[in-house]
Amino acid sequence: MASYHASPRYDWSDRREPGSGASVKILALFLGIAVGILAVLAVVLVKTADDARDEAKAAASTTGYADHGAVPADGAVSLPLQSFAGKTAPNAEELAMAHAPAAAALPPIPAGEIARVHMTLKDMVVEIAPGVKYNTWAFDGHGAPGPIVHVREGQTVEMTLTNGGAIPHSIDFHAARIAPDVAFRDVAPGESFTFRFVANDPGVYMYHCGTKPVLAHIANGMYGAIVVSPAKPLPKVDKEYVLVASEWYLNSDGVEQAASLDLAKARAMQPDWTTFNGYANQYVTHPLTSKPGDTVRFWVVAAGPTLDTDFHVVGTIFDRAWVNGDMTQFQQGVQTVGVPAGGGAVFDVKIDEPGMYPFVSHAFAHVDLGQVGLLKVGNPKGKGSH
Repeated sequence: MASYHASPRYDWSDRREPGSGASVKILALFLGIAVGILAVLAVVLVKTADDARDEAKAAASTTGYADHGAVPADGAVSLPLQSFAGKTAPNAEELAMAHAPAAAALPPIPAGEIARVHMTLKDMVVEIAPGVKYNTWAFDGHGAPGPIVHVREGQTVEMTLTNGGAIPHSIDFHAARIAPDVAFRDVAPGESFTFRFVANDPGVYMYHCGTKPVLAHIANGMYGAIVVSPAKPLPKVDKEYVLVASEWYLNSDGVEQAASLDLAKARAMQPDWTTFNGYANQYVTHPLTSKPGDTVRFWVVAAGPTLDTDFHVVGTIFDRAWVNGDMTQFQQGVQTVGVPAGGGAVFDVKIDEPGMYPFVSHAFAHVDLGQVGLLKVGNPKGKGSH
């Protein structure tokens, strides 16, 4: 007859005090199992997150908008957005040479106590780079930027705005101290509106359409510069130029047919072109000029609508810089000055040696996108290096 031994029973009378060897081993075993389970869960969660992120990246690389001007109702933007940066017509060099550059010379101050300014807004196609056309809301006879307004400190500006476009527009002068709800109100298509302000603050200022959405109205070319010369004259100079920096956001390359605003790009701050006075590289092909020993004054506005301009002249240093348009004092020996979007600054530079001196935004992505020009001093041979 087979015999067996019964399994020993746990003797509850053999309990030990907490912290004894057996209890510690059991507790350690349970803790080890729990830690192992948590580690497995953590690995699973990380892998799930990585998989989701990889799927999102793959979707983003293949997803775009058929209409780049459209933005989803929730405000989300699918990136990357298609860029048309640098794409021009096949005969771009020929077109660049034939292009008549925007006049940059500072115009004279109108005589009298009242400077009367009349601007007509118009929906019009302009060229912003060789062979690249764009549908603007701009200024009849000028395009973008609008005409340079030059007044003296203390002069009254009488501004008449005529809306020749298809939607309401307005005009906002940064040089004015005035109630914006009164003076900068919307003007309906076909109507005109006149207001006055006294230009009591010297400097260089932006003006622009202030109708909502302001981003779209500025990006579509509705901006310009007003120079208010101080009542006490600044140091005499030989040449004065006005430069308005801006960005362009295109929904097509603009070569076969005129492009329009890509609002998603504008919100993402991804311009296709950046320019001085509305046309890429125009002062490279057609340089601004001065003579050796001349002092040149640049009145610079960053119209944006969003990006700043870090103004710099290659090969020299600014003798005087009125930073952010503060005409009460100037800095000396300045190499680069940031001009904020919606702001202005004034620069004097004296160049003795003949040569080609590039002027740029030293945020060099702007240079690649067209915001560069040349100051030709004397009659040098060759071309600029930038």
